[in-house]
Formats: sequence, structure tokens, C-alpha cells
Amino acid sequence: MEEKSRGAFSGSLGFVLAAAGSAVGLGNLWRFPYLAARNGGGLFLVIYIILALTFGFTMLTTEIAIGRKTKQSPLTAYSKLHSKFKFTGVLACLVPFIILPYYCAIGGWVLKYFVAFITGNGTTAAKDGYFTGFITSFSEPIILMLVFFAITAFIVFAGVDKGIETFSKVIMPALLILVIGISIYSLTLHSDATGEARTGLQGLAIYIIPNLDGLTIGKFFSVLMDAMGQLFFSLSVAMGIMIAYGSYVSDDANLQKSINQIEICDTGVAFFAGVMIIPAVCTFMGPEVMKETAGPGLMFVALPKVFQSMGFAGNIIGALFFAMVFFAALTSSVSIMEAVVSSFMDQFGWSRKGASFIEGACSLILGVIVCLGYNKLFFEITLPNGSAAQILDIMDYVSNNLFMPIVALAECILVGWILSPSVVEDEVTKSGCKFGRKTLYEIMVKFIAPILLFVLLLRAAGILTII
Repeated sequence: MEEKSRGAFSGSLGFVLAAAGSAVGLGNLWRFPYLAARNGGGLFLVIYIILALTFGFTMLTTEIAIGRKTKQSPLTAYSKLHSKFKFTGVLACLVPFIILPYYCAIGGWVLKYFVAFITGNGTTAAKDGYFTGFITSFSEPIILMLVFFAITAFIVFAGVDKGIETFSKVIMPALLILVIGISIYSLTLHSDATGEARTGLQGLAIYIIPNLDGLTIGKFFSVLMDAMGQLFFSLSVAMGIMIAYGSYVSDDANLQKSINQIEICDTGVAFFAGVMIIPAVCTFMGPEVMKETAGPGLMFVALPKVFQSMGFAGNIIGALFFAMVFFAALTSSVSIMEAVVSSFMDQFGWSRKGASFIEGACSLILGVIVCLGYNKLFFEITLPNGSAAQILDIMDYVSNNLFMPIVALAECILVGWILSPSVVEDEVTKSGCKFGRKTLYEIMVKFIAPILLFVLLLRAAGILTII
């Protein structure tokens, strides 16, 4: 009865598409290509894939298994396993609670550019100062944030099977088609806009061929830490999402198979994000721009200029690209909101309607504050890692750089040392399913993952600065 009231996925396909949709977000599109270009191209790719198959696999397996075993959301799941780990659940719920408001604000930015390109105004969107002028304006960013949030809330409000699952089954195939289609087009590009002839295939070579020039031990560990940090953005681990989604999975589902499919989908989209973006930027703006530009600067400043350089096709490709970005952002924002809504339902016994309303009200208030952080409420501080920040950056730093590594580290300590890896292994092998990487999982969750997470946390806090 409890599981029915919470909702459940109708089958493994719905779960895989929803989880993959959560994993495929803005982190894949505006952070992965930049990190790959900055960190030796193919060298970063190899390290990232290895980490995805080891560290990422370990964290995904742990969280999905915890969710299905406890049938609880992140806020209550950890304390059900061990009473002294309630703090982990609180942090795991705080992460999506902090992320959703600024994610919806960025979703509004994506809507702005999608409308610009689909209405044939891509040339205007590519002008210097367009992005800054937009985000520093008063009303438009708030209105578009509200529109993006309304779509997100509507899907979550509809429930697990009729909302999240149905939405994922439609949007994810469309997203994958757009990613692959734009990637293929990017490889056909050629230009002499930078003063010398460049092609998309040359940009692809920069992306996939390892560059070992100047590689030192310190540089290698820096690439390792960047790749592992990217996994948090990419796989939606340590955000409570996979625990929430895992709690909706039936006991007879093959977790090992589903986790493998999520890994393949997320890593594939991350790779194709690089194929879409790096050859295009390198062709029209040069490789150095790609190595120096990430985040909003890449998505909303550099890429519109690239689309403008494509001539007539630029508006079409730009519209398709921002449609794809919108789909990716929406699938992630839905999962982020669901992690909090399910937590409120389990902790306080609220209905989905009530939990959605409370979370929605909090997110809208914080979302407006985020938007105003670029005009009426603007201020700037220096974070412990040395970067300048305002409201959105502070929220991102606290949630992604501090809370998420702490949650992941606590998970490893709980499962690897206080309980036993068998808690997760028994859940994975339920109903006779096999656990093909059992030995790897045990080594990772007990030894390697905690060490890597501790180093990552020290680096994010600005304590460890040598890598």
C-alpha cells in the first residue's frame, strides 16, 4: 500500500529513461566539452570513461540499491539503514533543494535563446552584450524562470508513471536523435573565419586524440579530479535523485542491467556533447576559445557566435541545439524536484500535491532571488577555491563542491565499513540477477572511492591546491 501511494515505474524502460534523463543535463553540455578540451582531449576521455565504469558505477549502484531496498526517498532512506546517518539524508535532500531554483533560472536562459533562434533572431542573440543585457534585466529572466519551473512542476505533479515516466519516454528519444544529428552536422563544418582553413574533423581530432604535452604527475591528478568532479554533474549521484528513482523500481527488475544502460546512455551523450561543440567552436573560433570557455560563457556567448558564422543554416541549427539543451535541462530539473518532493512525502506524510506545492513555493522564491542576483541583489565574493561568485555561484559551490562529496563519502563509509557491501550486493542480486562487477564494487566502495572523494573535497574547499 505504501509503495502504491508513493508511485512506481511501470517497468525497467521507464526507470532507465528517467534516470538517464536526470543524468543527461547541462553538466554534459556546457562543462564536459570544456574540460575535455582543457585537459588533453583524449586523455580526459580515457580517464573519464574509466572513472564512469568504476567510481560512477559504484555510486550509481549504491544509491539505486539503497532506494529500492528502503523504498524511501533520500531524506529518510539513510536513517532507515542506520540511525546515525540521518545527517546524510538531510544533506542529500538539501542538494536538490538548493540546485532547483538556479537550475530553473538557467532553464529560463535556455528558453530565451531557443525563442531567439527559432524566430530567426540568432544574429541578434550572437551580438556582444546580448547575454549580459538579458540576465541583468529585471523582469524577463524572472518570467522565463517561472515558465520553465511551471513545466517542471506540472510533470512532477502528475506523478511517477503518468508524469515522469511518460515524459521521459517521449523526450529522451528526441533528445538522443538531436544529439547525434547535430554531432554529425558538426563534423561536416569548414571555415576560414579565424584566418586559416579549419574543419570539423580537425576539431574532432583535438577532442579524441590524447595530448600529453607537458603532462606531469600533478597535471595528471588535476585531470583525474576534474573528471571525477564532472561525474557528479553527469551521473546525478550524491543528489538524492537516484535514491528517489530507485525507490520506485520493482523488486523483480534487473538492477545490474539497468545501471549498465544508464552508464552507457549518460557517457554516450557526454561524448557526443563534445562532438557537437568542440569541432564547431574550433572551426569558427579556434581551439583556444574552447579551452578557455565553459558554462554560460560557452552556451550563451560563444556558441551563438558559432551559429551566426554558419550563415543561413545557423538559425536552424541554433534552434535545434537549444531545443536539445531545453530537453536536457528539463529532464534534469524534473528529477531534481522529484528528489525533494518524494522526501517531503516520506518524512512528513504529505500528499504529492501538498509536497509539490511547498517545494514549488520555496523554489520560486529562491529562483526570483537568483534572477535578482544579477541586478538588484548583485554582490560578489571570493570562494575558497579562489573564484569570484555571486548568488547563483555560491549556491552551486555549496551544493556541488561541498555537500555532494560529503554525501558520497558518507555513503561509502556507511555501506563499505559500518554495514557491509553485501547490503547493496544482496539488493542487486535479488530475484536471481547477477552482479558482474561485485569484486570491483567492493574494492571501490571500501577503499578507492573514499580516498578519491576525500581528496576531491579538500580540493573543492581550497585546502588542497597542488592539484
